[in-house]
Amino acid sequence: MIDCLGSYARGSGMRVLLETNWPHLFARGKVRDTYDLGERLLIVATDRVSAFDVVMREGIPDKGKVLTLLSAFWFERTAPIVPSHYLAVVRDAGWPYAQVLEEAFGGVPPECIDRAMIVRKARPLPVECVARGYLAGSGWEQYRETGAVCGVPLPPGLRESEQLPEPIFTPTTKATAGHDQPLSFDQVVELVGGGLAEQLRALTLALYRFAAAFARERGIIIADTKFEFGLVGEELLLIDEALTPDSSRFWPADQYQPGRPQPSFDKQPLRDYLVATGWNREPPPPPLPEEVVQAMAARYREAYRRITGEEIDGVAR
Repeated sequence: MIDCLGSYARGSGMRVLLETNWPHLFARGKVRDTYDLGERLLIVATDRVSAFDVVMREGIPDKGKVLTLLSAFWFERTAPIVPSHYLAVVRDAGWPYAQVLEEAFGGVPPECIDRAMIVRKARPLPVECVARGYLAGSGWEQYRETGAVCGVPLPPGLRESEQLPEPIFTPTTKATAGHDQPLSFDQVVELVGGGLAEQLRALTLALYRFAAAFARERGIIIADTKFEFGLVGEELLLIDEALTPDSSRFWPADQYQPGRPQPSFDKQPLRDYLVATGWNREPPPPPLPEEVVQAMAARYREAYRRITGEEIDGVAR
């Protein structure tokens, strides 16, 4: 087994997981390394971080744990709305799927604990299912140009970051390279069929409404979020991650003020820094200063703490 942990290069003393290299690698994304365990997958959330479609050389301490534990938190609570692929977070000796990893890797890799999950293997659908409750990001850009978002017309005169009259379904493509592109509902029907498209829209909005109400009670506005779905036979499952700072736009409710961009629990300190350097958005990226890394780590941890009521270290659920 390969110990792939490395200390953060700029001397913070925090250890970050940048990459895993074990047998049965199935896929490697910008953040996650996925391993094929037969009928199941092992999804490892590393501490990698990307901006403008480029992965940075530095990792963000605890980021992978936040993504995994927060996704598990939401998968468990949204199960009455739609089942998910989630089976278990990887723990140390004695957890239910230890034998699965014993057979695959000769034991439970310590790098996996609290930052990896065992899931059912599903066939992903070719649509990113986005729900928007507020007008921000690319939705705000589309609205200014056309008065609509992904073909959904909106009332005139809305301001940036303003809450929409009702949450809307604004799907996109799932690009393997570059940026996802907006899809109309009719285009989703062409991709997956009418019945499944209706299911995706209804489930996406139901999940968003549930999570937005839950988070608002804990001081966070979920402005928008994306979900992915897959099929196991004919069964539709929620897959990938759910309602994390990487897949959602989280705003602190006590600082919300429509008519301008909002502070958020996401990668904004990284984007701001990279823009200020004049970087051309092509590899290699510039090195990240300690304060940017720690500002991002603090945001991820704070989002987890507010939503779950737990600190990220020593979590036991």
